[in-house]
Amino acid sequence: MLNLSPDSPTDIVNLLDLSAPFELVGRQAQFQRITQVLARDGDLLIVGVPGSGRRTLVRRAAQEVSAKILEVDCIRVTDAQRFVQLLCESIEQAFQSANAQALIAEWIERKASELFVLKDEGNGTQRLKPFRVEDQQQQWRAFERLLPLLQSLAESSGERVVLILESFPHIRSWDRNGVWEKFLRKEIERQTQVSYVLVATIAETCIHPDELGNNLEIVQLAPLANDVVAAWVQEVLHTEALRFDPRSLALELFVNAVQGHLGDASALVRRLKSVRVSDGLIRDWHVQQAIQELLADLSMVFESLLMLLPANQAHLLESLALDPTDKPQSRDYIHKHYLSRGGSLQGAIAGLQHKGLIYGSEQGYRLALPLFALWLRQRLS
Repeated sequence: MLNLSPDSPTDIVNLLDLSAPFELVGRQAQFQRITQVLARDGDLLIVGVPGSGRRTLVRRAAQEVSAKILEVDCIRVTDAQRFVQLLCESIEQAFQSANAQALIAEWIERKASELFVLKDEGNGTQRLKPFRVEDQQQQWRAFERLLPLLQSLAESSGERVVLILESFPHIRSWDRNGVWEKFLRKEIERQTQVSYVLVATIAETCIHPDELGNNLEIVQLAPLANDVVAAWVQEVLHTEALRFDPRSLALELFVNAVQGHLGDASALVRRLKSVRVSDGLIRDWHVQQAIQELLADLSMVFESLLMLLPANQAHLLESLALDPTDKPQSRDYIHKHYLSRGGSLQGAIAGLQHKGLIYGSEQGYRLALPLFALWLRQRLS
């Protein structure tokens, strides 16, 4: 049985670098692996739920190997034209030296004059911009030529380059036949000077395993262990001259509320750091009050998120929040909660996994955002 008493630290405390940023506490092994892959110009698929620290971990690893960092948030990629535009913006922001600008200008003149332009901003800087076209073939040609430019810029600069594609699977919403994704994956295999990092939810490994390819190193970010969270939160509060009352269940309440989720733990500890008590002891009601205040602040976000879900996904999510199970496909569970059978249920499970709202079978299909799960239970009870 796990001992979370503030006066009885577990062995894990001695294994953690508690002075590390929260994003790295409990993630040192993954951080080291990511750093090693980037150091040899390898490519990565980082999977986890929202708030698990995927992007921060990659950014810190890229900084560790002194790489130029380019980022494209694929949630903002609503179509092919937008994808090309955001790639251009990330390239221009990373490569602003005179040599890089000269190389881009030469590349446009020799290979892409009908597709791109270097626009003078009037303050000594130039912006790489694609011509806005409706023709899909021309958009495709722009994409085809843009990715090799990134390799050329990396070779010319002699620096490591890391392109982070956040929420990468979102491009499938418009790339229906997977043509752009297939070309991108071929470029990932071909390019030796650029490290590509695809950031996705856990659905990418359990629903699309055949699409991953052999060239991507996969790093999965599971929930942190309870004793890791307990050790960290006690250390953070100690810096504020605060600690959990050892005679209370305050620490256990905190750990149970966040369930190893980085984002939720960080948000809740910020609330607790503002607690003012004369003896420096945080008690049960302090934690409970902080949780309820946080849920109240997040209620509009959670309400909107729930309303945006298809009806079958919302119904399944509410069922799993009220009645957790590792077998949502079982006949008894379907009958008990009036769930749709067959493909509709499987589609709802896949949809929630794609959105990062539930884990897969390895975590018993539990809700991935603990505070959202708590809000749902309170709302439905």
